[in-house]
Amino acid sequence: IVRFNQIMKISALSQYGLRAMVYLAKSNKVGSVKKISQDEDISSDYLEKIISKLKQAGLVQAKRGAHGGYTLTRSPKKITIGEIIRILEGTTAPVICLNKDKKNKYVCPQSKICLTKNVWRKIQETVNSTLNSMTLASLVDKKHG
Repeated sequence: IVRFNQIMKISALSQYGLRAMVYLAKSNKVGSVKKISQDEDISSDYLEKIISKLKQAGLVQAKRGAHGGYTLTRSPKKITIGEIIRILEGTTAPVICLNKDKKNKYVCPQSKICLTKNVWRKIQETVNSTLNSMTLASLVDKKHG
């Protein structure tokens, strides 16, 4: 969950998930959990859970066999960092009051009268804009270019 205490924090789930996705984008081939785990220094059990979420969301696919592992389902140019973070975190809202229920209504009872909501909304919009403007390819290109 994205939290706003003194600073906004992204969970280890997203940090490791993004590293795994960059690894797959960078290698441009099948990556096994064992190899990604070793190369990125991520617990293989934790990485399995992360990869499972990414697979359920359709960002990675499994290849079976002796040289099996995972690959991206789309070009790294077509996968945004925002998409990855939202899959793993569920939201990019810096505070709970920006979360909505199934009927698209804010969960905070103060929502209609809250004078600070616009601050949090502006932060969320800025974060989303930044995350949505970056792709896996842009990270890989910057790392190698």
